Formats: sequence, structure tokens, C-alpha cells
Amino acid sequence: MDPVVRAAFTAEKAVARGLGTAIALAFAVCLVRFAGEPLPPPWATILEAAFALSLLVRTRRRLRRLGSTDTLQYDLELFTHLVVLTYAVVLRAPGSMDGPYYPAVYVLVMLAAGFTKPPAAIVTIVSAIALETALDVTLPDRSLGSLVPHAALIAAFATLNLFVFRAEIARVRRLSRAHVDGELQKMRDDARSYRLIGAPATAAPPASSPRASVPRGDADRLLRSSIDQIHQTLEFALALVRKAVGARSAALLWSTEQESALLLREISTDDSEIVRGPFHAAEGLFGAALRSGESVTLLGSRVRRQVPFYAVAPAIESVCVVPVREHGHSRGLLVVDREHAEGFSASDLTLLSGVTDFVLRTIENERVFVQLERAKVEQGKLYRAVDLLAEATTEAQVIEAGVSSAREFAAFDFAVVTLFDRQNKEGEHEICAASGEGAAELVGQTFRHNGGLVSMVVANRHPLPYRGDYDPARQVVFTRKIRPPDMPALVVLPLVVHDNTLGTLVLGSNQKGAFGDSVRPTLEVLSRHIAVSLANARMVKRLEDLATTDGLTGLFNKRTLSELAKQKIKSAERFEKPLSALVCDIDFFKKVNDTHGHDVGDLVIKGFADVLRRTKRDTDAVGRFGGEEFAVVCEETDAKGAELLAERIRAELAATTFHAKGVSLRVTCSIGVATYPRGGADWDALFKSTDEALYAAKRTGRNRVVSWHPKMRGIQAA
Repeated sequence: MDPVVRAAFTAEKAVARGLGTAIALAFAVCLVRFAGEPLPPPWATILEAAFALSLLVRTRRRLRRLGSTDTLQYDLELFTHLVVLTYAVVLRAPGSMDGPYYPAVYVLVMLAAGFTKPPAAIVTIVSAIALETALDVTLPDRSLGSLVPHAALIAAFATLNLFVFRAEIARVRRLSRAHVDGELQKMRDDARSYRLIGAPATAAPPASSPRASVPRGDADRLLRSSIDQIHQTLEFALALVRKAVGARSAALLWSTEQESALLLREISTDDSEIVRGPFHAAEGLFGAALRSGESVTLLGSRVRRQVPFYAVAPAIESVCVVPVREHGHSRGLLVVDREHAEGFSASDLTLLSGVTDFVLRTIENERVFVQLERAKVEQGKLYRAVDLLAEATTEAQVIEAGVSSAREFAAFDFAVVTLFDRQNKEGEHEICAASGEGAAELVGQTFRHNGGLVSMVVANRHPLPYRGDYDPARQVVFTRKIRPPDMPALVVLPLVVHDNTLGTLVLGSNQKGAFGDSVRPTLEVLSRHIAVSLANARMVKRLEDLATTDGLTGLFNKRTLSELAKQKIKSAERFEKPLSALVCDIDFFKKVNDTHGHDVGDLVIKGFADVLRRTKRDTDAVGRFGGEEFAVVCEETDAKGAELLAERIRAELAATTFHAKGVSLRVTCSIGVATYPRGGADWDALFKSTDEALYAAKRTGRNRVVSWHPKMRGIQAA
């Protein structure tokens, strides 16, 4: 970008950032200027309306960013306006600056110190003191004597709020965060105990952390919905059981992940003091029911010692414990107790057994629901990923879309895409894209096919390492010199199309177990879609190359160069810039073919194309017009510049030796030059002029450059 333009953008941005504060300063100057001599009513009303409008705008802008962290500019604008407003109100109130309404200034400073960032609070304090100083100097009945105690109190209020109020806010936030994290962890524990989700490989990150909140948000809402549904259903079922069998309490205890303890999940009772556990699963009445898998009933005074979830042992005389069995395995217990020593009848036991089946069906229904919802969410993400990949038409766009889509399924800190070149005899991998720590040093690196994870994945077309567990000390990803950052979790996914591996997608995470069984299958599906889109992008590129370039030399073909030339001529006409065209032809090329064969002729043509590539400028367009004839279109080039370029091309070709079939030969070329608009107002006319100049070069001895002149018009026809 031009330095002047960059400086203008910087200045414009600085003015925009400081505009609101500057407006507040202007109103402060007006307040000081007219504090002793008020403006006439019409002007005073206009000034007050303008200030009210400006304050309203600042307030709305600040309220719109309540959830943002970048609020310093808006806090500065709003509170500098509030300083002016507060002093204007105090001046008009009874007693003015020494009246009972002056403490409003302290309240404003407290708010600034408590709710804004420190720089905004400091600016607010300085603004208040500066404005009061200006008012004390300006007003006839004021002196600087009261400024010192006022400034001291302002600073005291600000300091007190900065260290006390902010600390209290931070403490409340920490407690709230800890409470939310605890509730979420309890919810996840409940979900795992009901097998709504699998047990984590490691401890999950806190829900309040940025990494955890993004991928877990939808999952947590889904689990909360299922847990609440289970809770409400079981609560209702236990209440019905309690009433049906005349029980004091009906409770559901569930096994923990280790299955060595029981936790009280649901209970219907009148007791207010209940212990949730954990309780030993192998002892007493509970252990007997779990081991036998059958209902166990106990009567008498010993019952109260066998029911541990009461904080104060109640007067109960009978209890029935029914195991909740799932696929032949006891998952929990249904515990029903009565205050009187009355046994449980066969119908009671049948009812309780039916309730345990109902409990299992409720939980199983929620499992199915969670699985279906997860599948729906995953399918939605895949559909979005496929749409995003379908829109990508180049390799770079496919890679960007693929990595972006992968973030929908897994939280990772490092990503690399490698491409594999099978045409190379030894096989070569290239790191074509990378993000995360150390990405800048990796992009563009190449390495041979070796025993690293990337090479093994390309060869075997299977993700590695197993379960995504990465040990940097033992495993090599790229090479021993080209290494990703050390991290506990990493997965290398193959990009496969029709059993052809195009490359790999490498993802790494600082969170252990980030690429477990719940994530990796979806990433494998995504990698296959990326591979298909990558193959399509390569096919599109190849078709474009076939349509626009010459197959032998790789230069533009005649049609493409003609279209480019027409566009460049329009641009030259619009901006009144010179443009020149060159037509080059190899001298006695037919003799080369007749003497050495067409293979050597093709070698000479490709060699001349290389000369043109080396010699031309970046803005020049070069194309093969057929046979041994080439054309060059030179933007912003007058006749003299075109002649110099043509002479360099001629000399470079003349100095080049071609080696083929045991022979060495040199060739020369003739070049015709014409310049727009003298040589022609459009491409057809300009090309005809260059052709006439080329014909003149051949007629006058070849191996030379000739510029077109109007006298040459029609010379070829003659």
C-alpha cells in the first residue's frame, strides 16, 4: 500500500477513535466558558440538545457492546460525557459546587473505577479534576482552596473502588464460575452414570475455559435436557410407587463409574435431610441385592441401620431393595421402606420390578434420543462442510475450507496439510499449509518418503497414531528435523480418492485424548470429502491449463493471448499508456525438423519458450501462436523499450546451444515489433503490423529485429 494512503488511513482511524472524547472536551470548554455568563435561551437550548444527542449516541454504542471485551474507546467517550453532565447538574443545583449535590461527582468516579478498564477510570478522574480546576479559576465566587480536598476525596473513592469493589466483583465471578463448573461437572457425571456419554480419557477442561465452551456448548445443552427429562420421569415414578405401596420413601441409587459405590440419584420422601452418598456397594443389604440380582426384603428394628441415605435414622421397620438390571448386570437399586413391620407382597414386588424396567426404558430412550440428536448435529456439520468444500475451486480454497470445517468436529491447536507427489521417482511430500504454533517455519518445507507417520499414512491409507496418542520422543511425524510442536494428542488423516492418496491432514491438540473414538471417525469422513474436493480442484486447474496454455511449452495459446492482448489494449487506451507487441519466429526451423527430426524440433521450441520466460518482464504476456511462432505483449512499453527487449531475446537465443541425440546446434530468430496506437488501434491491426515487420526482418537477412513503419503496410502481400 502506498505510504501516503497508509498514513491517511491511520490518521482517519485515529480521528475516529478520539472523536467522541474530543466532543466531550468541546462541551466541557463550553461549560467553563458559559458557567458565569449563561447563554441566551435559544442558544442554550441548542447546546443542551446537542449534548443530550451526543450522550445518547455514546450510551447506545456502549450498551451494544455489553458482551465485548474491547470497550475502552466507548468507556472513554461515555464517561467523559458523564463528567460534563455531572458538573453541569451540580452547578445548577442549590449550593453549586459546595452544595449537597456535589457528592454526585464521587458516585460517578466510583462507577468509573468499578466498571470500566483502568485507563478509562484514570481519564475520568483526570477529566473531573481538570474540569473542576477550570471552573474554580473561571467562576468569580470560587477559589482553588476547595480543589485539594475534593481531588483527594475523588482519588480516595476511586482507589477504594479499584481495590475493594473490583476485588469483590472478581470474587463473586470466581464463585459463580466455580458453581457453574460444579453444576456442569455434576451433570456430566450423571450423564456418564446413565451411559448417555462415554467416560472421558482424562479430566475434561473447565466449562468456563474458552476451548471447552465452544465445542461443549451444544453437547451440554443436549445432556442437560436429557438429564432433566430422566429426573422428572423418575421423580414422578417414585412418587407413584411410594403412594402405591404405602412407603415412607422410595429412592433410586445408581452405580458410579468404578461400580464400587452407589450414589443417590432420585428420592421421593418427606425427610428434608438426605445424604447423597457415596455408599459402599458391597456391604449390607445393598451388597446382597447387587450380588444376587434378586429382590431383598428386611423387617424389624435393624432396618434403619441398612438405609444409609437418611441423615437422621427414622423409625422404619421394613425395607425392600430391588436391583435394576441391564443386560444381566446390576446398574442400580430401587429402595422402598415403610414405617411399620409389614412385608412386601408378591404384587408389591411385581410392581417394584416393573418400575425398575420402566427406569431402564426411560434411560434407554434418552440414550437413543441423545445419539439421534448427536447424529443430526454431526450430519448438519458435515453438510455445511461439504457445501463449503463444494464452493472451493482451487487447492488453496479447498485446504482452507477443510481446516475450517475440521474445527466444527474437534478442538485442535495445530493443523498441517501435506501433499504427496507420486510423479517424483523417490516420492516427495510438501507442507503446503499450516496453522498454529511454529506454522510459519513449516509452510513450503519438503521431505522424501520415509518412515514417519505422514509417509506411513500415505502408504497405508489409514490414520495414525492409534487413538491419537502422540509421543514426540518416540514418533516422527514429518522428519527428525521437520517437527511439529510437542503436544499429547495428534492424528494424521489420509486424503484418499479412489485408492490414491493425495496427501494428509495433520491435527494436533494440547488436550490429551482430543482425537478419541468419538471424534476420529467423523474426521476420517471429512478427510475423504477434502480429498475429493482437492482432486476436483486439480481437475479444474488442469482443464483451465488445457484451455488456456500450449501443451508443448506451457505458454499461453493463441486464443488466450489474443484475449489478454485485447484487454491490455483497452487498458492502454483508457489510461493513455504505450503498449507494444513482438512476434518472434525461429529462422530456418523447417531445416531443423528435416535434418534432425521433429523430436529435436520440439526441443528447440521448448528451449525458445524458456528463453522468452527468462527474458520477459512480470507484466509481459507470452504465447505460442503455432509452429515456431511466438508473440509477446508488453504493457507500458514504447517502441524503444520493445526494441531493447526484442534484441535481448534475439541475443539470448543465439547464444543458447541445444543438445539432443548426440548433436549440438544453435538457432536464431527474427522478430517484428509494433507499438500501439501507431501500429494499430486494435489487436488484429497491431498483430498484422508486427507480422509485416517480421516479414521485413526475414526478407532483409533474418536474425534481426525490425520495428514496424507505415511504409511496410502491405509489404507481405506484395
